[in-house]
Amino acid sequence: MTFPELVAAFTRAAVAGDGAALADLFTEDGVYVDGFYGPFTGRAAIKDMLEQHFHGAARDFRWDMTDLVCDGRTGYARYVFSYTSTLGDSAGRRVVFPGMSCFTLSGGRIARYAEAFDRGVALAQLDFPAERIRKALLRWAKEEAERPEAARHRGTA
Repeated sequence: MTFPELVAAFTRAAVAGDGAALADLFTEDGVYVDGFYGPFTGRAAIKDMLEQHFHGAARDFRWDMTDLVCDGRTGYARYVFSYTSTLGDSAGRRVVFPGMSCFTLSGGRIARYAEAFDRGVALAQLDFPAERIRKALLRWAKEEAERPEAARHRGTA
């Protein structure tokens, strides 16, 4: 499967809520790092993440990936993602945001998927209270700062 075909199958499965199809695109120990929910390791966890978290909290998904580039091991894509929330006070609100996807490939499957997007933009569209957004963003900022690749950036004036 080419990288564009893999990305098309990935977005098709995610939008449809087909956890088994999405999980099958990953290696046995593959990792899906979701920008809201964090990392999910292994096919069973990825399947559950899509079915329980994604489709348990929203509906009417759209995911358009463009500008795909891949060197055979690492692939990137720009995207626009949208959904309609089904969560409590946010139910019925449409959320739309751009982002970037990074795929690490192994043996024709996804070994690791991660994304970067402005979480605050998404949370604001849900009309979350400012303090709730602040707490979430501070938690995610702390996680980012604690990543091993950020080590040399910590503690500098």
